[in-house]
Amino acid sequence: MDNKDSEAEIHPLKTEDVKAQENHENSVERRIIIKQSSQLSRLSRWRTAAFFISLFLCLIIVFAFSFIIPCPERPVSERTWLRNYDSAVAYRFLAIEDVNEDKVQDVIFAFKASNGSSSFNSSCLDEGLPSPCAFITAVSGTNGRVLWERPAAMEVEWMQCGIKQLGGAPGCLLVGQPVSLTAVDQRTGEVQWRQSDDFGANYTVLTPLSVIPDVDGDGVQDLIIFIATGDKIKTFIHSGKNGKQIGSTGSLNVDGEARYVMLSPGSSHYFLFYTANSLYAYSLKDLYSAATGMEINLPGLEQDPQWEKNIDHTTHRLSPLSTGDIRYVAKVPGRSRENILVVSSEMATLISAQNLQTLWTLNVSRVMSEPLLGYYKPDVLDVVLESEIGPNRKKVMIVEGGSGAVQWDLKLNSRAESPRPATLSTADHRSTFLIWGEYQVAGNETVSTAPLQKLYLFHPSYTNVLLELRNSTDQIIAFNATLFERSRHACYVLLRGPQPDEEPGLVSLMKRKLKEDVSESRVIWLSQVAVDSEQYIRDRLYRMRFLSRV
Repeated sequence: MDNKDSEAEIHPLKTEDVKAQENHENSVERRIIIKQSSQLSRLSRWRTAAFFISLFLCLIIVFAFSFIIPCPERPVSERTWLRNYDSAVAYRFLAIEDVNEDKVQDVIFAFKASNGSSSFNSSCLDEGLPSPCAFITAVSGTNGRVLWERPAAMEVEWMQCGIKQLGGAPGCLLVGQPVSLTAVDQRTGEVQWRQSDDFGANYTVLTPLSVIPDVDGDGVQDLIIFIATGDKIKTFIHSGKNGKQIGSTGSLNVDGEARYVMLSPGSSHYFLFYTANSLYAYSLKDLYSAATGMEINLPGLEQDPQWEKNIDHTTHRLSPLSTGDIRYVAKVPGRSRENILVVSSEMATLISAQNLQTLWTLNVSRVMSEPLLGYYKPDVLDVVLESEIGPNRKKVMIVEGGSGAVQWDLKLNSRAESPRPATLSTADHRSTFLIWGEYQVAGNETVSTAPLQKLYLFHPSYTNVLLELRNSTDQIIAFNATLFERSRHACYVLLRGPQPDEEPGLVSLMKRKLKEDVSESRVIWLSQVAVDSEQYIRDRLYRMRFLSRV
């Protein structure tokens, strides 16, 4: 301190300069701080303004989407609808497809009449056809409204819908008379292409028609059609793009009336023809080579070495499976490949499609309808078989697909042309089984010459319960059950009325929501043990949810 005081006394001007400099520096710092504070204040105001502007814009967008811009209306599906056609006959055909792409399944069917429905006022003369003629029509699954309708042919031999590429669009293929193939766009009903063909005399179309990989290189999948005439099967390969025949007509020799199923072991494709006495196997490559006279290597035209070893290349018989009195052959999905279920007059046999070895056999006689797939246990695939056990009597069996063990069976009175069963997958990874017949209490099993047609529902959660859904006295031409919307809206469709070989009359197409019938159903106890009350069972099965399996 003494040194500082003495220095101040010696240099007084220097001291004043230092103070002035310090004051100047402090003033500059204050101005910088004030300037920075002012800038931060302006930045804070801009940030606040940007925040409120963003919030205001968000509110405008939310308001616009909520109140101004209308949301797409979800189609409201009616619980039931009914369409009637007077002075008509109907064909044994029903297809369930999303025609108008509203994510609700629609119904496509065919009938014969002089005029179409009043919705379209179409007539046979519109297509240059004599009256009466065959109409194909698509009906909305939501309310039964006619989506499109078209006179198609004099008679319908067969119709198949759901073909993904037919003339470049999803479509239906119609085999009609006079002999022709007609591709119809299933979304609009417009004809994509039509080709005349010569199937010969007294022919039978083997169904279903098969879609095969693109063999003519036009980028659209192709079609193969088999026509049975006596002991020969004619083969026709047609382009899916324009319907033109690829190559010439092939001919296969069999030993009787034949049916067939298409199998895909691995990446190859085989056609398995079966008569009462034999099984014949042809690869798609063999059929294509016979039709065109060319050997080509395309995806899907490979041959399976294991199958080729077991095929007699002179007769094309499949030796391990050529047992007698074959009734049905069906595909059963396996863990890696499709398996083959061969049903004869006395037994059912499951064959591995990989090595053609027997997996199991089951004694079952006089099976009367094609096998059906379902799930009795969660995610365990089963086979439903109907066998005749006497005049107007049948037994329905649910057989485990992996072992051949019978899981459940039921005896019913049944008409000769009773509709085959149907299954719907449920959210518990099992199935609801819909069965036609007439149940009679044990001890009162008198067989009527004309049993009633009753529709029953069975679910494995109640193994001793049947729900009687409806009682129909009309002639049922076709029956189908499906989910009209993904994983919901379980319904069944009934087509009733006279058939083409009968006198015209009233044809009716009806859709009913399954839950509506469940709520009004009659509970039938298969045993005397009543686990829950009848109303509780109805309520539980009414609340049951469904599952769309891919």
